This record gives sequence, C-alpha cells and structure tokens, in this order.
Amino acid sequence: MLIETAYAKINLALHVRRRREDGYHELETLFAFVDAGDTLTARIAEEDRVTTLGEFAGGIDDPLDNLVARALGALPRSQGLDITLEKNLPVAAGLGGGSADAGAVFRLVERQYGLPDDWLERATRLGADVPSCVRRETAIGRGTGTELEPTDTGLAATPVLLINPRVPLATGPVFKAWDGKDRGALSQGSACEIAEQGRNDLREPAIKICPQIADVLGELGRDTAWKVEMSGSGATCFALYPSTEARDDAARRIAKARPEWWQMSGKLR
Repeated sequence: MLIETAYAKINLALHVRRRREDGYHELETLFAFVDAGDTLTARIAEEDRVTTLGEFAGGIDDPLDNLVARALGALPRSQGLDITLEKNLPVAAGLGGGSADAGAVFRLVERQYGLPDDWLERATRLGADVPSCVRRETAIGRGTGTELEPTDTGLAATPVLLINPRVPLATGPVFKAWDGKDRGALSQGSACEIAEQGRNDLREPAIKICPQIADVLGELGRDTAWKVEMSGSGATCFALYPSTEARDDAARRIAKARPEWWQMSGKLR
C-alpha cells in the first residue's frame, strides 16, 4: 500500500500580466504548498480504479474523469493502481486541489515504477498547475504557470491558516472578469519579500462574483497575520502568522464566529 498527500497549493502572489492570443493569461506567481491536503492511498491492481470519499467527494462531477483518473491514464505502467482519494480540500477553491491530486498520482507512480522522461509534458497537458504540484516546492511560476523557477525556502514552516466560505468559484468567470490592466511584475528578492510585496490581481474580480471573499479577508485581517490574501482565483483565502500560537488563536476565534466556514491549519513546506 502506498500513501501520498496532495498538498494544498496557494499563490502567495499572483500577478496577471496580459491575455494571450491562445486564450490563456500570462502570469507571474509565487507558488507555495501547505503540509496538509487530500490523501491518496494506492494498491497494486489488475486495472486502474479510483474511489473518492471524504467531505468534498460530492464536489467532483465525474469520479471516472477527475484528474486522478486522467493522471493514471497519462502514465505508462506495467500494472494497474487502485486509488482511494480522500477529498479533504474544497473543490473550485483556488487551492489547486485537482492539480494537487494529479501531482500526488505522479509521485505514487514514480515511487513504484519511475516516471517517463517526458513526464513534465504529460503533466502540463493535464493542467497548468500540475507540474508545480508534482514538485510541491516553493517556486516562481511564469507563462501560464508552467515555467517554474525554484526559489529559496525561507518560508518553510511558516504557520498558515486557510479559510473558505464554502462557496465554489470556477476559475473561468474570474479570469473573464479581470479588467485587463497590467499592474506590474513580481518584485525581486527572497520568497518572503516577494510574498510581502506581492498582490493577487484576481482578488477584486473574484469578490464581485463571490462577495463572501471580502468577509473572509476581513476576518483574517483582524489578528496578527503578516500576510493575508486570496489564493488563486478564490474563494479560499490564507493568512501567514509569526507563530503557531497566533495562528491557532485566530483559528479558534474565527471558528467560533463563523462556524459555517471551512478552515485548515498547517505550515508551509
């Protein structure tokens, strides 16, 4: 039996530079990963099989065509894998949940069989976030997010709190609502400096579609976090704290004030 965690992906900064002729957007982002997420358990089998369970299993429209199943189909192997996906991360939440699941599949296959030389191209075909989720390391992403530049690990072990108002938010409409203004490149420096000075250009268009995001950001901003922002295209927001005690105090306060919201505590990898 093999077990792998699909680590939640957050964008510590997300600068949208322009719309491309191919319909995608040119991005500059700082990816980071939380030490918690979905859990994948795999067993050798005669043929591939995917079973989904957990709080957010119902958010997957077609269990036979999710990114776990597609990732399995993208990788050559001599045997099948029977995978159980425990879906702990909300769906359509800006956490790269599906991409993180696919990245975990790549790592499972790598441990058992090794990966083909063209694994990066295979991962990219599944989604722009998948290569970063395979590597699950702090990195700057450019282009559509697939051009990865590893950066320092000075943020490792930083306490983080994730909050989602339990409102799914599709990526397409948020990008469509972006005003098209280039507000500038990522800053230079360490990952900590980029995170401190960075912004999320999708925050305002996301709030227009999902006003609850502003409520979440407001709650997270009431405590001692040194960075509060929305991740990806939303609706999940995150806060980075100077200590685990500060994070846990904020988590307890928010859970009491807004028990209907989903939350996850962890540390950056």
